[in-house]
Amino acid sequence: MALKKSRYDKDVFYFFTITCYKWINLFSSTKIYDHIYSWFDILKSKGIQITAFTIMPNHLHAIIFYPSEKSKINSQTNSEKSINQIIGTGKRFMAYEIIKRLKDNKEKEIMKTLIKGVKEEENRKGKIHQVFQPSFDLKIIVTRKFLVQKINYIHMNPVVPKWNLVDDYRYYPHSSAGFYELENYNGYPVTHFDEM
Repeated sequence: MALKKSRYDKDVFYFFTITCYKWINLFSSTKIYDHIYSWFDILKSKGIQITAFTIMPNHLHAIIFYPSEKSKINSQTNSEKSINQIIGTGKRFMAYEIIKRLKDNKEKEIMKTLIKGVKEEENRKGKIHQVFQPSFDLKIIVTRKFLVQKINYIHMNPVVPKWNLVDDYRYYPHSSAGFYELENYNGYPVTHFDEM
């Protein structure tokens, strides 16, 4: 769903997808995974819990729990931020680092594509690179059945024929699948949805 209005629903789960511009494999080519985990840490510091995620070569799927101010897990107020603003800030946080790493790696052709992708009106406002698709997919999750369905969907992403990144989805290193499926998970720590 392309976003047209801001969401302010709280004490709910959200499923979202952020996609790199023109589906370019910017996450894998810049090895930006550590920086995405740093953004997750920032979200956690604001009381937003990461419930599930999978970072693909050119897109990120995640499920987060966005608490109200009165929620026990909320360590800082979120009263002025919509989920759209929070994800938009995360996209900027990642974009700056992706551009830095592309420059460091002298990825001139990719840089040209990202520069050409900026619309004229955005260029006049000072935007230089189009790192992500202009909008992102966002769905509010209101039932346990839908939550489990979305968790399974994102965890299975690395093994679909189009990607075939690993033989066993539980062992894809940039996913929370192992947290839910294995006894010895050493990936990025998430919060089980049953704890919300």
